[in-house]
Amino acid sequence: MSTDPLLQPFQLKHLTLRNRIMTTSHEPAYPQDGMPKERYAAYHAERAKAGVALAMTAGSASVSRDSPPVFNNILAFKDEVVPWTRNLTDAVHEHGCAVMIQLTHLGRRTTWNKGDWLPSVSSTKHREPAHRAFPKLVEDWDIDRIITDFADAAERVQAGGMDGIELQVYGHLLDQFWSPLTNDLTGPYGADTLENRLRFPMDVVEAIRKRVGADFIVGLRYTADEAQKGGITADEGLEISRRVAATGMIDFLNVIKGRIHTDPAMTDVIPIQGMKSAPHLDFAGAVRKETGLPTFHAARIPDVATARHAVQAGLLDMVGMTRAHMADPHIVRKIVEVREEDIRPCVGATYCLDRIYQAGDALCIHNAATGRELSMPHEISKAETVKKVVIVGAGPGGLEAARVAAERGHAVTVLEAAPEPGGQVRLTARTPRRREMIGIIDWRMAQCAARDVVFHFNSLAEADDVIAHDPDVVIVATGGLPNLELFEQKQEQPHVISSWDIISGDVKPAGRVLIYDESGDHPALQAAEIAANAGARVEIMTPDRSFSPEVMAMNLVPYMRSLQDKDVTFTVTRRLLGVERRGNTLVATIGTDYSDHSYEIEADQVVVNYGTLPLDDLYFALKPHSVNLGEVDYDALLAGTPQEVSHNDTGGFQLFRIGDAVSARNTHAAIYDALRLVKDI
Repeated sequence: MSTDPLLQPFQLKHLTLRNRIMTTSHEPAYPQDGMPKERYAAYHAERAKAGVALAMTAGSASVSRDSPPVFNNILAFKDEVVPWTRNLTDAVHEHGCAVMIQLTHLGRRTTWNKGDWLPSVSSTKHREPAHRAFPKLVEDWDIDRIITDFADAAERVQAGGMDGIELQVYGHLLDQFWSPLTNDLTGPYGADTLENRLRFPMDVVEAIRKRVGADFIVGLRYTADEAQKGGITADEGLEISRRVAATGMIDFLNVIKGRIHTDPAMTDVIPIQGMKSAPHLDFAGAVRKETGLPTFHAARIPDVATARHAVQAGLLDMVGMTRAHMADPHIVRKIVEVREEDIRPCVGATYCLDRIYQAGDALCIHNAATGRELSMPHEISKAETVKKVVIVGAGPGGLEAARVAAERGHAVTVLEAAPEPGGQVRLTARTPRRREMIGIIDWRMAQCAARDVVFHFNSLAEADDVIAHDPDVVIVATGGLPNLELFEQKQEQPHVISSWDIISGDVKPAGRVLIYDESGDHPALQAAEIAANAGARVEIMTPDRSFSPEVMAMNLVPYMRSLQDKDVTFTVTRRLLGVERRGNTLVATIGTDYSDHSYEIEADQVVVNYGTLPLDDLYFALKPHSVNLGEVDYDALLAGTPQEVSHNDTGGFQLFRIGDAVSARNTHAAIYDALRLVKDI
């Protein structure tokens, strides 16, 4: 028996959980037609197979038709959810993992122009800033109906084999009633007393208990401190916790601190890279001590050491490592096998959450198999024939290609022009708040070292250098260089610099800095932050109707916190047409896509963020020497079968290029390029 606190079993009512690690409720937006079908089941089964004790699914499953999902949630108000839930629970139970589901009514945290176009309802007449729709103030018949909907949904998922449910009581309808910030009601459910504010959530719990019986596990994921003036205080949250525990109807508490009604508030609840790890852990421990109920918690617990401390110190009974398991679903297995150093780190990029809040599906920035379990492997199989693979470029795409090829058993050589690996990721990590990004590179370098990958740094490879290695496969992962062309002028602008110049420190910010951002991604804001911190007056300009759309909601928060107290302005719907030097001043001509209006502004520096152009000279030099002439068989790529294109009988190797060496995209795209190509070589 292991003495590791994380590997000790935990008894939750009648249910024995095999260890102390869980994935907390989250909606990766994988349902099809509102149902948790094959992709959903495969995602959770992968983590169950590797040893997670409890999978809390959905975030959250909707119980009512007037709670339409804002991002592809499970529809627990439909009877057809039962067989699909059974399929999911069977897939997870098969590997010895318990499985539950989170149920909710979104209240005002949704909008009316989705689903059946029913008005949203809430205990407040005010809209939630994040979702913008003004709700109908809930009526008595709405309350009765929704209570029944919760009970119906609980009965459905119980019939689907779930071990229990968790009710969502932070930011959604149940919490909207019990928070003084979002209760405008009078009468028995009104805001005048705590007892009245708690009445609706407790009525829901009572109705569920009557429907599912005393043995079915029922818990709450709830805010016990809203961390906002006028809201639930820590003291009141502890009182709520005591009252909930005293009902005898609740089997566990999953503690949250904060609110989620705005992007900044949500980012404090679910911190991202550059923010403090486990900021609410001690508060969760205080709730556990106060109530004596089994206590769960998750908020940026990305590493095993922090998780182990949470259990060993008696702060938590079950520790949530949800984003960490998106980065590496095999954390528990690696703990058991004493291979913690092999755990792929969560770098806090929160690409996963930001994507779903922008109507995408959850993907990990550097594990391209997450969410693609039906087509992409988390564990790489050995190749039948060993090949010599030469990879040019040691950025994230090149290193992923090297890692996967080495795991396949191939002999791998990497040529890199720079003295260090990392490419654009290393540039990103120069910003202190984003230094964790280097974990993407460090992990791959360690994996490559363990598999005898040969690296040649400071090696600017020419075609002859590559051919001299007598390769069977060549992968060009040389990335790109900043594009300093303006679309209107079709040529590189002589008077501008790139965002990379500022981020790298090669160019110091001047007094008046215009940052023209046509890509809408991180480098523009990183450069702006550096310039503003240096005392420059900064204008960030974009031709789009909103700025930085590729940065997305949660990652935008720390940038804004850094920039808003400085001399920084944001200008939208303006296009940079040209830059000329007049004496010691740069004059930028500004236009707009919406009219013929134009004007001039003066600046000391003009910084252009317009993506990259492929660094592809080597690829084209190698192309005539390859058997496939660089061609990729997309049908084979998507089907997961080897590349067999052959156009050149005199060619000596297969040639491919990946990542930004093809076109400007992002880190995840480069890593996905590498994984799905190389896994079949």
